[in-house]
Amino acid sequence: MTRVLVVDDAPLFRTGLRAALSEADFDVVGEAEDAPSAVIEAERLQPDVIVLDVLMPGQSGLEVVDKLLAAAPDTKVVLLTVSESEDDLLTGIKAGASGYVIKDTPFPALATAIMDVVENGAVVSPRMAAKLFNVVQQMLRHRELAASRRPTLTGREIEVLQLVAQGYTSREIGDRLYISENTVKNHVRNILDKLGLHSRNEAVLYALRENLIDLG
Repeated sequence: MTRVLVVDDAPLFRTGLRAALSEADFDVVGEAEDAPSAVIEAERLQPDVIVLDVLMPGQSGLEVVDKLLAAAPDTKVVLLTVSESEDDLLTGIKAGASGYVIKDTPFPALATAIMDVVENGAVVSPRMAAKLFNVVQQMLRHRELAASRRPTLTGREIEVLQLVAQGYTSREIGDRLYISENTVKNHVRNILDKLGLHSRNEAVLYALRENLIDLG
C-alpha cells in the first residue's frame, strides 16, 4: 500500500482526506498541521507521498517542499492549493513537487491524482495544465527571441577566438592563419564590438559559455 502523510492546518479537511484515501486503499501513516511538524513527521515516517497544503499559517507549503524532500528523499510531494497562480505553480515545480492539485478537487479525483503521481511521477490539475502549457510556450518564445538577437561571429572570428583562448599572441595567430598581425587585431576588435565586451578574456568566457569554442 502507498504510505501517505497528510499535511493541512484544517482538522476537518485532514479527517475527510484521510477517510477518502483510506477508502481508496492508501495507508495514511500520519498527519501534520503545520510546516515544522510536517518535516519532523516526514523524517520519522519516510512516506511514499506527502499531500501538502500550500496556504498554512507561519510557513507556507511552497516554502517547506525542499525541507521535506531533504528529510525524506524518496518521497513525492503533492501540493494542495486554492491558488491558481502561475507563479505558485512554477515555484512548486522548481522546489521539487511532483503534483499541483486545486483544493476543490473532489476527494475521489484527488485520490486518483495521488495514484498518478505514484505510478507516473507527476500530475497537475487540468485547470493548471493549460496555464503550465502557456508558461512553457512563453519561455520557448523568449528563448527563440534571445537566440535571434545573439550576435553572430564569422568562421574566421571564431578561429581567431579559439587561438586567443589557447593563449596565442596576435602575431602568433597571424602566422598560424596566414594573415597579418593587424588583421588579427581587427578581427579581435570586431569580436568585441559585436559582443559588446571590453577585453579578450571576456570574449573567451562568452565563447566558452555559448559553446562556440572548445579548449579540449
